[in-house]
Formats: sequence, C-alpha cells, structure tokens
Amino acid sequence: MNLEVATGCIYGLIGPNGAGKTTLLSIIAGSLNPTSGKIECQGRDITGMKSHQVIKAGIARTHQIVRPLSSLSVLRNVEVGIRFGRKRLSGAAAGQAALELLEMVGLAGHAGAPASTLSIGNQKRLELARALGTGPDLLLCDEMCGGLTNAETQTMLSLLGKIRDGGTTIIYIEHDMKAVMSLCEQIAVLNFGEKLAEGSPDEIRRNPAVVEAYLGKSFAKGERG
Repeated sequence: MNLEVATGCIYGLIGPNGAGKTTLLSIIAGSLNPTSGKIECQGRDITGMKSHQVIKAGIARTHQIVRPLSSLSVLRNVEVGIRFGRKRLSGAAAGQAALELLEMVGLAGHAGAPASTLSIGNQKRLELARALGTGPDLLLCDEMCGGLTNAETQTMLSLLGKIRDGGTTIIYIEHDMKAVMSLCEQIAVLNFGEKLAEGSPDEIRRNPAVVEAYLGKSFAKGERG
C-alpha cells in the first residue's frame, strides 16, 4: 500500500467490505500498530505513535459507528476535543470554541442536550465537531453518510466541503459512490488489503478493474449517462 495525499484535498478511499479501509485509518490514527512500512504527515514520521500523540501531530478521526460520550452534554463532548487537543483550551475559552463548532455543524440548538438523545445523523455531526475540536490538519472520516437520509447526506457533503475549504485535508471512506464521486478530488480503491487503482473520480469510474471488482457495470453506465 502506497498512498500520497495532497494537502488541502478530499481524498476518497473506496472498496468492498473487508478491503482494509478502516484498518488503514486505524493505523494512521494510532489505534493499530503497523507491522511494517512508514507513515509520514507533513514530513514528520508518525509510524507507531499512540493515538494521543497522533492527535498532537495534527490528525483526528471520526468512526463508522458513532462513539459519543453519552453521559455528557453535546457541548461537553466537543469540549473534550478542545481541552485535550492541540490548543488545550480550558474554562470559558473552551466552552466558546465548542459552541462555535456546534454552530458550524448545525447543532448549537442541542448544546445542552445529552449526547445520547441525538439522532444518528446529529451524532455523526457531533462526532465531526469533536474531532475538529482537536485542531487537525488531517481529518480521517469513516462513512459519514452511512445511515443518513438524502437530505442529511447533502448537508454532510456540504459540511465536509466547507471543512476542506477552511484548510483541513480529509481522507474519506464512503460506500455512497455518488457522494464520493461528487466530493473527492482523488480516490484510491482498495481490494483485499491492496491498492487496486488510484486517480480522479472520472478515471476511477472508467477503470475496468474497478468496475469489475467493486462498482459494477450498471454504476459505470449510469454515471456516464
């Protein structure tokens, strides 16, 4: 596996279930240790770093299955990222920064509610806000649109585009091909733990090996049509 992600882009990772997409994110994020190879972020070797060290290096992640701190309020969830992230704000400054992030993701009206009471769509936005609270240069997003309605998906894609435009690079795993093709500048296709193909959305949708292994002929024809 050899990937190079340009600063300031949204880089898509697609492939069948079990291809290794989430495992790759977990290795980058420090949740799993690589058995070989090297990971660099902005010229710094982060191979084998623990999760808290990776956060300090400027990398944060969201999870495919949301992980809110259920006993805390929505606001306090975001404060966790802010207090223990790169800026390590505290007190009123942390609360204000958290509220600004909730406004950005559209959850300011839920600030005082327990995180456990949010819908799945809103919990995904909370997960995003908490990760952003750490101040990342690189954001690892795992299936942010999974389980969302069409309207929620469009809102999420718009939000991810806004985050990218604000200067944060994103690596984005997603099974919603229309979402990936509309949002990502570059895409890598994984299959059985290996990179099958890499290129622009148009190159990926027209790649015969990708069509055969993952997209299917009906999707490729539909996209061209």
